[in-house]
Formats: sequence, C-alpha cells, structure tokens
Amino acid sequence: MILVLITHDRGEIEESSLQGLTAARTLGHEIHAVSIGAEMPGLGVYGASVQYVISHDRLDDYSPSAWGSALVQLVESSEPAAVVSVGTERGNEVMAHVGAITGLPMVANCVEIDTSTDVWNISRTRWGGSLLESTLLDAPTKLVTITEHSVETSPVDSPGEARVEAFAVELSDIDLETKVVDRVATAEGVTLATSPVVVSGGRGVGSPEGFAALEELADLLSGVVGCSRVVTNNGWRPHSDQVGQTGTVIAPDLYIACGISGAIQHWVGMMASKTIIAINTDAEAPMVTKADYAVVGDLSEIVPAIVAEIKARTR
Repeated sequence: MILVLITHDRGEIEESSLQGLTAARTLGHEIHAVSIGAEMPGLGVYGASVQYVISHDRLDDYSPSAWGSALVQLVESSEPAAVVSVGTERGNEVMAHVGAITGLPMVANCVEIDTSTDVWNISRTRWGGSLLESTLLDAPTKLVTITEHSVETSPVDSPGEARVEAFAVELSDIDLETKVVDRVATAEGVTLATSPVVVSGGRGVGSPEGFAALEELADLLSGVVGCSRVVTNNGWRPHSDQVGQTGTVIAPDLYIACGISGAIQHWVGMMASKTIIAINTDAEAPMVTKADYAVVGDLSEIVPAIVAEIKARTR
C-alpha cells in the first residue's frame, strides 16, 4: 500500500495533490490517500481506495511539524511501502519533517520511478531543473515527492468511492511551535499560479512603463502579467509577479514571453506551460529556440499589433 499526502489550505484542496495520486498509480500498489485536519471528497475518482482523515483539535491550520508528526504516526500504524507527495513547498516541507523524525531517506522532485525491484531506481530534477539525477532508494518505507506539473492529472477509468477512515493522533506543544496563525490577503481572483494565460516580460520590455502594453494584452486574454527575475531586481515589478525557480512555478495553457532571454531558472518556472509564444529581437535566445511559436522583432511594435488585432476581432 502507498500513502499519498493530500495537501490543502483550510479545507480547500491543492489541485497539485491530484497529480500525486495520478503518479502514485504507476507504482504498483493500492493507493490510500491521507488528509490532515479536513476530509477531501472525491479522491476515489483519482484512484484512492481509502482516505485517512487525521484529526486533532489543534490541527485547525497548517503546521509543518505537526503535519509531519501526524503523518509519521499514521506511517507507523499502517506500514506503507511508500509515502508520496507532490513537491510543492508544502509537500516537500512536510515530507522533510517525516524523514527527519523517522530517519528514513527522502527523495524530492522525482520525475520517473522504476519500482521493478525492491530498490527503486529514480530520476529526479536538481538545481532548479537544470540537472536530471539518477539515484537508488532503498528503505523499508520509501519517501518521495513528485516534481510539480511533471504529471498531468487524470482520473481512473472506473472510479470508485474512497472509504473514509478517521485516524486520531497525539501532538505536543513542540509539534505546534510553528503554525500559521494569521493571513494577509494580497490578491483576489485569478493569480499568477492559477491563471490559464500569463503574459510575461523581461529585460527587453525596457522600463516599468513598458509593461502597460503587456497589461492590456493580458486583460484582453483574461490573463495576468508575470516577469523575469531581472525585472524584479530592477524594481520594475513586485517579486509576487516573478516566474521562475526563485519565483512562482506555473503551468498555464498559454505563456507569452516578451523580451525574456530564457535563462534556465526562468525556464524551470514555466516549462510546463501547454503553449509557449516568445517575442524577442534575438532569434537565438533560448526562449525563442524552445518556444512552440516565436515572433522575432521589437515587442514594442508586436504587442500593440496583437492587441489591435484582438480588439478588431472582438468588436
């Protein structure tokens, strides 16, 4: 049996967790999902036959150490072959706590797992995706996280309903030393992480004022504006708009890269985009050579032309 951690924010499931269920189905074991502090309905659609709901009156919000301790107690009780999570910030954090508490090795950001022998042969991304490492994992219970967006979520052919089982845990004050106690809303509606369309700008935009055209294009496409690291370093846009290894990792349906060279740190953050369009004066820029479509030219002319054409077609 394999346990799959289902992460959530105050009862609202993180969709990336469904990628974890999809990936776990390839590992050759029965799938049991586990959610901490809240029940997540509908997991049987993605292959879970059982859903453990870990409960405690102090699990009312996210606490990485408490989640880790709670998950360890379930692992010790159920003795799974493996525990799987998606390698989001929260997923990696909780799984690292599990590894630290149990002393078991944890392999993060896996993209391919061969389970044909007791010792798993794993390929995983490192250095922000610029390196693909092969490693062997030998442990009585294997702890792995799956690289976010490396698997496309899909339901099973014949879904059933996951049997819900409550699992009570004991937590100490030390377990709850770190816990979310308050939040400040910084954005409403569609965000950079969730938007199906992202229009992103880099050094080639030239100035903060140059993003006005990108804002207009994004608005017409019901999308949001992103940017590269150099833009935030120059103070043209806030860090919350940054796409990349040190920013936000995204997977929109459409990514329009305007004046972005395509450094590996940026590429890692948006390479899961379904369709990539690059606009750049440099025909040899990495973003141009890797994009699905490219327009070589001055973005200050090309973007307004696209905006005008969209407006003409939607009148």
